[in-house]
Amino acid sequence: MTENKIRVIITNNQKAIKIPTGLRMLIRRCCHAVLELEQFEGPAEISVTFTDNEGIRKLNAQYRNIDSATDVLSFPMGENGQYDTNQETGAKILGDVVISVEKAVEQADAYGHSLQREVGYLTAHSILHLLGYDHTGNMERVRMREKEELVMDQLGLPASSSYIVNQ
Repeated sequence: MTENKIRVIITNNQKAIKIPTGLRMLIRRCCHAVLELEQFEGPAEISVTFTDNEGIRKLNAQYRNIDSATDVLSFPMGENGQYDTNQETGAKILGDVVISVEKAVEQADAYGHSLQREVGYLTAHSILHLLGYDHTGNMERVRMREKEELVMDQLGLPASSSYIVNQ
């Protein structure tokens, strides 16, 4: 496989939680792993933003009419495999991922695994959304979960136990 240049722009817009060393690298590795799994061709650009529960609540209310904090939001820029292209780099702009670090810490504690595992999982989940996956049906949900877990295993962050997240 040819080496595809993947640019992951990470911004921290929250002060609630100190971002642990290595978390940004984990997110980059996760993006690479998902795109490789999906055999995504060519250069790509992804934006990942860390926010807090209040920040993600506002976005959730604004874009989904759900006035509550959530763990992650995905804003795909493409449709049916067609993406806008960064004119300077030629990279396909896949979209934006927004992660509530506060919510990720809460969920990691609730599920009894590391923050790294939780953020990796949320990142994999979101990148699949940017590539057009959804989990509206049971089969789609199962397919997405399988891909997410495959990526987590590749990154050395396997699930410590099976759990079900109610959407």
